[in-house]
Amino acid sequence: MPSSRTLNSLRNSVVALTIYFANLILQFVSRKVFLDHLGLEVLGLNSTISSILQILNIAELGIGTAIACTLYQPLSVDNRQEICEIVSLQGWLYKKIAYFILACGIVIMCFLAQIFSKVDLPIWYAYTTFGVLLFSTLLTYFVTYKQILLSASQQEYKIQLSYKLSMLVKILVQIIAVKQLSHGYIWWISIEFVFALIACWSVNKQVHLSFPYLEIKNHNIKELLNKYPTVKKKVFQLFFHKIASFALSQISPIILYAYTTIAMVAIYGNYTLITLGITSLLAAIFNGLNASVGNLVAEGDKSKILSVFKEIFASRFLIVCSCSICLYYLCNPLVKLWIGHMYTLDNTFITLLTIIFYMNTMRTVVDSFIQAYGLFYDIWAPIAEATLNIGLSIVFGANFGLNGILLGVLISLLIIVFIWKPIFLFRQGFQANISYYIKLYLRHIVVLGFALIPICISAYLLNISNINNFIGIIITALCLFAISFLTIGIGLYICEPGMRDFTHRFKHILKRLL
Repeated sequence: MPSSRTLNSLRNSVVALTIYFANLILQFVSRKVFLDHLGLEVLGLNSTISSILQILNIAELGIGTAIACTLYQPLSVDNRQEICEIVSLQGWLYKKIAYFILACGIVIMCFLAQIFSKVDLPIWYAYTTFGVLLFSTLLTYFVTYKQILLSASQQEYKIQLSYKLSMLVKILVQIIAVKQLSHGYIWWISIEFVFALIACWSVNKQVHLSFPYLEIKNHNIKELLNKYPTVKKKVFQLFFHKIASFALSQISPIILYAYTTIAMVAIYGNYTLITLGITSLLAAIFNGLNASVGNLVAEGDKSKILSVFKEIFASRFLIVCSCSICLYYLCNPLVKLWIGHMYTLDNTFITLLTIIFYMNTMRTVVDSFIQAYGLFYDIWAPIAEATLNIGLSIVFGANFGLNGILLGVLISLLIIVFIWKPIFLFRQGFQANISYYIKLYLRHIVVLGFALIPICISAYLLNISNINNFIGIIITALCLFAISFLTIGIGLYICEPGMRDFTHRFKHILKRLL
């Protein structure tokens, strides 16, 4: 079973990485094409509408995560009746949410003219964009929700090969259409609509092939809720966590738009696209582990769970720190080459962006184990995080602009994610003393501190400020990442059993594959 978990995770990661790199290239190219052919305001309009729709997605209430937690056990013993019942329950709940989102969307459309009154674009742009993106969102609730089975059964790679591959083709077709055809915006939005349907069909086909016995029936919903009470309880708890997640990822552009212009939203979006690209890379590497961690926790071997936690923590710390160093040094040079010097922001912004990126990507180690244990009842924590995030972003944003908004995000992350979440996991999940985690983290930080000396010297010698082409950016990024990875990695291998265990596990996998 352990080797099977490892191989499934590896397969998920390999496929996700392949899709990731293709997506990364297309995202950068498409944003440049979008900016050149459709303009900054259209780009900002699209970003703002996406954020508004994410507000509506709070209505999802965390049902997907609650269903995934409930599915781990029946999937592990192949209890097909329970699997069908749980997915049918999810379908019923999602359908109710879809109707609610549709109703809210219609109400919001009545106010789009007022919302985008500052935008110098035909108002039908806003209505069309909102309508198509709303339609795409509703498909998730009406049709593609069944992909949760692929994720919970460690077959994430099938989602990559169906849904996300369809999205890659969509972006490629949009790039060609916008560049080569007149009325580029009409083509862009039409292709968005068509490929929403294609992606939906593709992922459903994969679910049917993997689970041919799956049958969504009109069960007695009251009986199913009584039969699976954890779903109802987890949904209630996860709703509050969803609010915090939304506040962190989607409120900032809206607050920024309130204090500045839609053009600044687009400029900020250029940087978030870079961080999202790196985050997606890390997700491609590590997300395949989530179902494996759930399976491991279900076995209940505490010593093995803690051992795997140390492995995942060490490996993720190594990769996240290496990526953060590259982000800090290369973010502005990349933006300068990509779309021009006039779209770069100051070093304070880059520092805050890097720290937030580090905390957001490192948090998933603790979050994956919290999800595996189903520990969502600390509902005060997401409420506090969202309150701090929004409140401090508004206060600091009014005085310091974009940097103030990021400072508010950072403080909320520090208090809730960096301090509280590990305490909660170790007390309620691992049932171990938090000093175990503090010592683990401090050892990693000490290694990083020593490693930063040769890394900073290397960054200086690489003469980053004089890079004048994309090949130079790529070579410098690879060199800086390799130097950071090797320097930090060697230090962790010497000092940390978790890194040594991870290295030995990786060698074992390579031997099996070769």
